[in-house]
Amino acid sequence: MARTKEERHSLIHQDAMAEFEKIQTALRDERLQCLQDRRFYSISGAQWEGPLGVQFENKPRFEVNKIHLAVIRIINEYRNNRISVNFVSKEGEDADDLADTCAALYRADEQDSTAEEAYDNAFEEAVGGGFGAWRLRTCYEDDEDDEDERQRIRIEPIFDADSSVFFDLNAKRQDKADAKKCFVLTAMTRDAYREEYNDDPASWPKQIHQRMFDWLTPDVVYIAEYYRVEDVKETIRIYQNLDGTEDRYSEMDFESDPELERTLEAIGSVEVRQKKVKRRKVRKYLMNGARILEDLGHIAGKCIPIVPVYGKRWYIDNVERCMGHVRLAKDAQRLANMQRSKLGEIAALSSIEKPIFLPEQVAGHQLMWSEDNLRNYPYLLLNPVTDMNGNSAPTGPMGYTKPPMVPPAMEALLTVTEKDMQDVLGNQQQADKLVSNISGKAVELIQQRVDMQSFIYISNWSKAVKRCGEVWLEMARDVYVEKGRKMKMVGPQDEVDSIELMRPMMAETGEVEMENDLSKATFDVNVDVGPSSSSKRQATVRALMNMIAITQDPEISQVLQSMAIMNMEGEGISDVRDFFRQRLLKLGVVKPTQEEAQQLAMEAMQAAQQQDPNAIFLQAAAEEAIAKAARARADTVKTVADAELSRAKTVETLAKVDMDTTQQALDTARAINDLSLAATRAPVSLAPTPPQFPAAPAQAPMIGE
Repeated sequence: MARTKEERHSLIHQDAMAEFEKIQTALRDERLQCLQDRRFYSISGAQWEGPLGVQFENKPRFEVNKIHLAVIRIINEYRNNRISVNFVSKEGEDADDLADTCAALYRADEQDSTAEEAYDNAFEEAVGGGFGAWRLRTCYEDDEDDEDERQRIRIEPIFDADSSVFFDLNAKRQDKADAKKCFVLTAMTRDAYREEYNDDPASWPKQIHQRMFDWLTPDVVYIAEYYRVEDVKETIRIYQNLDGTEDRYSEMDFESDPELERTLEAIGSVEVRQKKVKRRKVRKYLMNGARILEDLGHIAGKCIPIVPVYGKRWYIDNVERCMGHVRLAKDAQRLANMQRSKLGEIAALSSIEKPIFLPEQVAGHQLMWSEDNLRNYPYLLLNPVTDMNGNSAPTGPMGYTKPPMVPPAMEALLTVTEKDMQDVLGNQQQADKLVSNISGKAVELIQQRVDMQSFIYISNWSKAVKRCGEVWLEMARDVYVEKGRKMKMVGPQDEVDSIELMRPMMAETGEVEMENDLSKATFDVNVDVGPSSSSKRQATVRALMNMIAITQDPEISQVLQSMAIMNMEGEGISDVRDFFRQRLLKLGVVKPTQEEAQQLAMEAMQAAQQQDPNAIFLQAAAEEAIAKAARARADTVKTVADAELSRAKTVETLAKVDMDTTQQALDTARAINDLSLAATRAPVSLAPTPPQFPAAPAQAPMIGE
């Protein structure tokens, strides 16, 4: 008998509760240390939490928080050199327009959502405690428009990730790409919970908390986001077109386009076969401690949209261990606080030697002695003291008190403790002690040495950013597929542009293809990481200035100057950067965006229409001169050709005359020969007949004439 929806949800909830209990039990001690580390450096008074605070309960408890400075230095280096993703073609093509489109859309989603807050929060939690995280989520572009179903990808922060984000224990990879399940706990006030779900609060069990120095904590209810990877069977229908090619369509294609099947029949496509395939999908549930609040179904993409980031991470005894920059310095910080508190206690005691008198010596003069520090009397009075025989005794004090002394061991221990903290946290103070005449290269070397102490955090952060790009790409392939949808793009230099998705265009083969089709976007995600020098831009400017000094070509020098100014930092310099970017665009150095390309074309047309009259006259005169020169050259060629033609005709005539004269001579000789033969054969006559010669021409030309 098939189970009802409530029965299925009840079983899913029970399995989720049992799975979460196993995960939280295995990771509780490690995650609790992460939470304590974050409290230790960030909350006033938290450095005295635990047994040490009980021991110093009635004594001064001072804090000189040097760990906070070390953590903030690492955070500042990260914020000054943010890392973003690059999409690289799997075929290794350098110029892939679709990859550039994906990168620009990714930057636009970062800009439009709370991505910067999510990144900063996750990195600070990872550096301070050892573990942080953020989420990716799809939401409607316009929630108030019930007809607008377009979605955007948002990057949102997850607070207190060390006590609220848990992956299944079988996930071993640092980016958790191999995870099958994930839990994310979110706190809500009881009033907000009742307003949202109209239900009695039943909190999800959460055991990791530390509130010793919190006087008041909010009364909250925890709900859990439960992500589960499922292998879903899907039917692929294969259609054969009239030209013999085959196209494959999924069930989702037919659901998104109800007219697709009728369209295929109209164009003559025939379904030839079907194929069953398995696809990886992620299902999301919202749960409280008692039931499933909402089944959100399958979400976009095939990856769990939770991105973890670690400070330092390793596995020991099959347990995932992690820590940040605080844990190893906690004992040295506690010891320094104890010593300073003890010194403060000693300093609070009087450092003046006080005289000791008998009560009868100051009787009646107590006020004078007590006010001497304030009124500075010129003299003080004492009562005379007599012995047992009534004789006067000396009236001086019986003795003096001794001021407290600092133990020598404490002084030596203070020096050792300070050195221990520098060894653990890194001697970041030395980077600030730079003399005025030090070179820029030396500054870079000092900064690199300081940066390498914290490079592991930047390296682990890059792995998380890479995973975020992979998750975003999988979600974008499902979300950004509307034909004709226009979306905002953000370039590498924060230039804003627009793009149209699924735009039809004519390919070189003559076929119609879809441009900016993100459903076919299969790229590798890459990030560039180096030592996070806070003076990276300044180093770039110095390198460009050095190149300008040795460059002889004025055009190259102009390009280098523009690049140097574009890399300069300062308040109010953005307009100057825009000016020099336009300058580089006109020189063809920088690749223009679509909007910039249109603007350049319009400027060229306007320049052609608004040309200077003198320039137009000079150009026309030059063109006329060129035309006259061409005409003269043509006349010269014609004259030469005519001369050559006359010479050729003369030669032909002379040759023809020679041939005619030769032929006439041959005919005359042949006639004489014939007459001679005839004369020898004829009978003898008394009257000789005169010979008959052919008529000669009236004037025979001479040979060679």
